[in-house]
Amino acid sequence: MSEIRTLESTLYPGTLPLNMSDGFWNASDTHTDFTTGTSLQTLRRDALAGMVTGLVAIPLTVGICLMSDYPIQVGLATVIMACLVSYLTYLVRPGNHIGVPGIAAGLAPVLAMGVQQFGMANMSWIVFLTSTLQLLIWRYRLETYILKAVPSFLIEGLLAGVGLKIALKFLPYTYETVHEGPTYWTPERLGVVFCSVVTFGLFIYLYKRFKDTNPAIPYLTVIGGSVILSFYLPFQMLHIDHVPIHFGWPFPDWQSLSPWVHGEMILFAAMVAVIDVIEQVMSNAAIEKIDPLNRKSDSNNSLMAIWIANVISSFFGGMTNLDGLAKSSTNRMAGALTKTSNLFVAAILGVVLAFPQLLTNLPEFALAVLMIFTGWKMIAGLYHVAEFGKYEFGLALFCSILVFKLGIFEGLLIAIGVHCFITYVIYKHSKLPLLEILGKFIRVFGDEIHPHATETMDVNRDPVTGGLRYSSVQHASSAHKSLDQFIEDWAQGINHRNLLSVVSTYDVNGLLWGTFAKELRSGHVPIKKYFDHLFELDALKVHFDSGETRQYKDIYIKSGSYRFSYCRKGNPMEVPARYSFVCKKEATGWYILEHHSSEFPA
Repeated sequence: MSEIRTLESTLYPGTLPLNMSDGFWNASDTHTDFTTGTSLQTLRRDALAGMVTGLVAIPLTVGICLMSDYPIQVGLATVIMACLVSYLTYLVRPGNHIGVPGIAAGLAPVLAMGVQQFGMANMSWIVFLTSTLQLLIWRYRLETYILKAVPSFLIEGLLAGVGLKIALKFLPYTYETVHEGPTYWTPERLGVVFCSVVTFGLFIYLYKRFKDTNPAIPYLTVIGGSVILSFYLPFQMLHIDHVPIHFGWPFPDWQSLSPWVHGEMILFAAMVAVIDVIEQVMSNAAIEKIDPLNRKSDSNNSLMAIWIANVISSFFGGMTNLDGLAKSSTNRMAGALTKTSNLFVAAILGVVLAFPQLLTNLPEFALAVLMIFTGWKMIAGLYHVAEFGKYEFGLALFCSILVFKLGIFEGLLIAIGVHCFITYVIYKHSKLPLLEILGKFIRVFGDEIHPHATETMDVNRDPVTGGLRYSSVQHASSAHKSLDQFIEDWAQGINHRNLLSVVSTYDVNGLLWGTFAKELRSGHVPIKKYFDHLFELDALKVHFDSGETRQYKDIYIKSGSYRFSYCRKGNPMEVPARYSFVCKKEATGWYILEHHSSEFPA
C-alpha cells in the first residue's frame, strides 16, 4: 500500500487515492462526490457554469458573426438552438458531457465566402445540404474514413491559415476612430491603439494566470473594463442591425440557379460538412481529456447532435455549429458536470437576443482583442505539429499558407495531394511494386483492418474462439534498420502518442515490466493497456541518456538510462529510469522480446 501511495504522490501529488487495478492507476476511477444525474448540487454547479460560459460566449459569437458576414442576431439564435438540441440529444445519446456548442471560428471565412459567392438568400439551402451530408456521415460512421484521409497535422495547418485570416480581419478594429480627419495619427487614434495594446497584454496575463482555474476572468475583465472605459473615452462602438428571425423552408429559387451553380453549392456544402465533422471530432477528443469525471466521449453521438441542429438552423437562416473548445473549457473550469449547463448558456444568450441594444455598449477594439487572440491560438496549433517531425510541420505550414492565400477548400486539397505524392515517392524509393503501393493506400480505408493492426502485424478475429490472432507481415520497414534506429522508432511512438506504433514494436508474446507498472505484462493486449494509461499523462516524452548493446548470437540486449518527462497542472515533471531491451531481428523486422524499466532509487 505504501508503494501505491508513493507512485500517486510522484505522478499526481495532492490528489485523491486512485484505483491501481490492472497494475496501474485508473483515472476513470478517481473518487468524486458528484454524479451525472440531476441532483440539486449538480444543478447548482451546472447553472453557475452555464451563466459564466454564456457571458464568455457573447463576444465570441458576435466576433464570428462579423467574420462570417452573418447578422449577429442570427448567430445568437443559432447558438441558443444548438444548446437546446445538444442538451436534448445528451439525454438520449450523449456525445461528450460538458461541451458547449456554438458557431465555429474555423468555418467563419468559409461561410463568408459562401455569402459572397451564393448570396445570403441561398445560405439556408447550403446549410441544409450540409446537414444532409452530415446525416449520411453520422449514419454510416464515415467520420473514421474522413479522419484517415485528412491527417491531423494538415487540419492544424488549415486552422492556422484560418486563424491568420481572423486576426487580420479584426486588426483594423484596434486603431479605428470615431472622428476621421486629414491627420492620420491623431491623439484619438493613438489612444485607441494604446488601449488595444494594454488590453491585449492584460488579457494575455490574465489568461495565463487563470486558464486552468477560471478562464472566464480574462474575457469578463476585457468586456467589463472596456465598457466602463467607453464612458470616458471615444471609441467605435459595436453596431447592431435589427434582423428579425423568420422560419421558412430553406429551398432556393430553383429557376434562378443554373445546374452549374447547383453543383458548386453541393461541393461547397460538402466542404463545410467535412470541416465541421473534423473539428467536432477533434474537439470531442480534447473535451474528453478535460472531463471532470473522466468520462468517455462518443464522437458519433456528437455528430448526431450537430446535424440535427444544422438542419433546424437551415429553417431560419442560421449558421453551422459544433462544440467549441474555448467555451467548453470555460464550462469545465466554471464547475459544469453535465450538459444541463447548456440550458443556462442558452438563457444568457436569449437575453441578449431579446435586447440586442445591450451589445451597442461594447467597444469594437475590445471585441478585436478577443478575436485576435482566438486567431492567434489557432495559429499556435502549428507549434504542437512540430512534435510530429520536420516533414509534418513543413507540410502543415505549407497548408496554412495555401489556406490563407487560396481558400480553405483549395488549400487543403492541394496539401493532401502533395502529401499523397510525397508518400508515393517514398514508397517508390523503397522499391515497392506499384500494386503494393496502391494496396497500402487502399488499406488505409479498409474496414477489414483491425484497430490493433500495424504495418508489421495483421490482426484477425478467430471465427471459432472469437479471440484475436496476430500474425507478422512480411517486408516490414524495420527490417532495413539498425537496432538503434528501431529503438528510436519506439521512442518516437511514445513522443508522438502513437499507441499502435509502440505496441507493434513488441513481439506477440513479448514481456513488459513498465516504469510505473506493478506487474509484469505479457502479450500485446496487456501491453497496450499499459501504454493506454501512460498516454494519459500530459506532454509525455522519453529522452535517452545512455545505452550499451550486447549481442548473443541472434539476441541483442540494449541497456542504459532514459528520462520520462510530462506536465502536471502545467508544471514540468521528470522521472529518470533505467531500461533493458531484449530484441531479436527476424525476416519481418525487429521485435522487442523483453523490456524492463524501473525508476532510479531515490
